[in-house]
Amino acid sequence: MQARILTTILTLSALIATGCATKPSKIGAQYISPQQYRHYDCSQLAEEQTRVHRRTGELYHSLKKEASADAWQMGVGLILFWPTLFALEGGDGPEATEYARLKGEYEALRQNSVERRCQLQFSKDLAKSVAKK
Repeated sequence: MQARILTTILTLSALIATGCATKPSKIGAQYISPQQYRHYDCSQLAEEQTRVHRRTGELYHSLKKEASADAWQMGVGLILFWPTLFALEGGDGPEATEYARLKGEYEALRQNSVERRCQLQFSKDLAKSVAKK
């Protein structure tokens, strides 16, 4: 009986640890070498900055929605019916990976912009910047 309870607790703990999607504000930037943009002029950097910012915003809202849904499902599952926790998707997917890569690209673009004195405006916190839109 105690072994069964322990197994259930361990299973639920594992689901809690791995079953929920990470909030986008908690996803770190993947390192992207600034050398990738070394041949870009200021107008090309600006175009790329716009593309990265737009796509990051799309992903931010999608990831936030997914994390909120997982949190809601986790709460309902823990309170009402724990077997529903098995329906959680299992953590972060390709969108979170792309989001981390884009955050890294944004930083690489910022570094190139500073080096070339392009006068482009970059947000210090990309997640907060795209969350406002």
